[in-house]
Amino acid sequence: MSLQDLIDSASALSTDEVVTLAHSRDVVLPNKAGTMALITLDNGHDHTKPNTFGPKGLGSLNEAIDAALARDEIVAIGVTGKPFILAAGADLTGVPKLTDREQALALGRIGHGVLRKLVDGGKPSFAFVNGVALGGGLEVALHATYRTVSVAAGMLSTPEVFLGLIPGWGGNFLLPNLIGADNAVKVVVENALNQNKMLSGPEAVKLGIGDVLLESADFLEQSLIWASKVLTGEVTVRRAEIDRGDAWDAAVARGKSFADVKVSGAAPAPYRALDLIAAARDNDRDRGFAAEDEALADLIMSEELRSGLYAFDLVNKRAKRPAGAPDKSLARPVSKVGVVGAGLMAGQLALLFARRLEVPVVLTDLDQERVDRGVGYVHGEIDKLLGKGRIRADKANQLKALVTGSVDKGAFADADFVIEAVFEELQLKKTIFADLEKIVRPDAILATNTSSLSVTEMAADLEHPERVVGFHFFNPVAVLPLLEIIRADRTDDASLATAFAVGKTLKKSCVLVKDAPAFVVNRLLTRFLGEVSAAVDEGTPILEADKALSALGLPMPPFVLLQLVGLPVALHVAETMNRAYPERFAVSENLAKVVAAGKSSFYIWPEGKPVVDPEVEALVTVGDKPSTADELRTQVLTALAEEIRIMLDEGVVAEAQDIDLCLLLGAGWPFHLGGITPYLDRSGIAEKVNGSRFLPKGVASLA
Repeated sequence: MSLQDLIDSASALSTDEVVTLAHSRDVVLPNKAGTMALITLDNGHDHTKPNTFGPKGLGSLNEAIDAALARDEIVAIGVTGKPFILAAGADLTGVPKLTDREQALALGRIGHGVLRKLVDGGKPSFAFVNGVALGGGLEVALHATYRTVSVAAGMLSTPEVFLGLIPGWGGNFLLPNLIGADNAVKVVVENALNQNKMLSGPEAVKLGIGDVLLESADFLEQSLIWASKVLTGEVTVRRAEIDRGDAWDAAVARGKSFADVKVSGAAPAPYRALDLIAAARDNDRDRGFAAEDEALADLIMSEELRSGLYAFDLVNKRAKRPAGAPDKSLARPVSKVGVVGAGLMAGQLALLFARRLEVPVVLTDLDQERVDRGVGYVHGEIDKLLGKGRIRADKANQLKALVTGSVDKGAFADADFVIEAVFEELQLKKTIFADLEKIVRPDAILATNTSSLSVTEMAADLEHPERVVGFHFFNPVAVLPLLEIIRADRTDDASLATAFAVGKTLKKSCVLVKDAPAFVVNRLLTRFLGEVSAAVDEGTPILEADKALSALGLPMPPFVLLQLVGLPVALHVAETMNRAYPERFAVSENLAKVVAAGKSSFYIWPEGKPVVDPEVEALVTVGDKPSTADELRTQVLTALAEEIRIMLDEGVVAEAQDIDLCLLLGAGWPFHLGGITPYLDRSGIAEKVNGSRFLPKGVASLA
């Protein structure tokens, strides 16, 4: 089947594609270099809807390239994008509609067939990377003979592995042969699995992806001048020699070790990408591209990709339109923020509010020493941002001026939003809110960062309980994007709308949660950790219990997670849940012993590997009924399926998708699993435990 036949056949299936057209115009280059056919990619929308490639868009680009190659007077082809965006890769909205492997195989062949004309067509080609270039967008540039990159370009990456795919239009072959296997492994695998890290324009050029870095103000003009100099021989592009010896094998081995840590073999995409990079050393272009086609087809038809796309859709769509949030027009402005407490969490919150809201933030605590320490922490973090080049000196000075401290809560008198971040003790928080109510205006929001306590009870004795909301962040605050916003029994719409507006300005993904013990993430993590702890108490070795869950590809083993959460915090939440639901949430006596002994972890870490602390081993008492790995996994997943069904029946969140979103963004649940509920559906555990699936068939699954 010819390339055009493949395009026509795939286009017939692509009924919902937002088509990115390839507009071509002749440009007379300076320095008498001749006429370039300059192709501009544009889907007709502004920068909020990036260019993407479906079959029809690739067909348009194919026609533009063919037309340029057919004209003798055209000396070169240039490709650029609409303002701020080259292209954001393949249009994945149609992928779930692909029903057989041949359709998936055709998608890879079309991309390769069209883009390789930029290098095989017989005319020099230039990619002018003016902005976002993700996945297939970056691969367009990689196929060009030469590349210019704007200083202002951001979001350059190959994120496919993050979703359960591979760079399918040449990236696994072209990148290692352009920038070396070591850098290619970093871009394709490590960055993708490291929270989908992006490259800036300068970083891309430093790696060798771009040939020259140009200022953004007149980027296209300077790119055309540079291209003319290349064509006339005034500029010679030199690229680093690629090490094709042992360093290539070492890079691939490092990538596999990294993937093992991140996904524990539970997701195929990073390993398929690494196999392709390994083969790229000896493959020619035809073999390399054919291997990509086969890998892409396999992955497109996999459960992991469906799961990844479901998770991606939740994070990029549902998170931006929180279910149940009041009309945003009800939100009140926030021009000053108060933070009660000056400890580590309070300091993180103060920094976030100052950076995102750019309003005065004042911290209070019991004495001046604590206040000074808290403000000093925030100022120190600002200095770190300055030192890393993340902010300019004038911005650093501005932020420092915004964050102040006081031992007098009277400093909150004119605040619009006050959040407490003190120890998890209900009576303490009630007392703080009672004191604050005498100081702040009647319409000022009183927010609590509680991780498990009742917001309704916190507000019960107040004159204005309607302005109290739960505002639960996850640690570290600057990294984890989830914000659970809790509506207490008497919280009014205006206060809730203000909370959502603030959360959005903080660049957090907000989920509305009913006021129920431990809300969503901590409730499920506590049930999860409780089942694992119970198995250890019964005789399962700690290290074996941790290994048993590795098959899920979770971000960290349970007892490492306990250390991160903090053993006293985990114990406190377990006790809270035990009081609320004693039949399902037990308190591990061994955990209580370890906390009482002042230990911060069950492990010590000689040579970077976990070993059970001998002092902990001496403290704990275990039974003689160890669980196998399969038994423990089944026990944990069964408990989660039960708890999620109860939470949905209680109305803790609107739908199962909100639970998935919370775990993806607040607990690092792997994208390749798609969320906890699709995983429980696919594994059959949901139906076994509850008699039904959480999601309809076809959602996040082939089944």
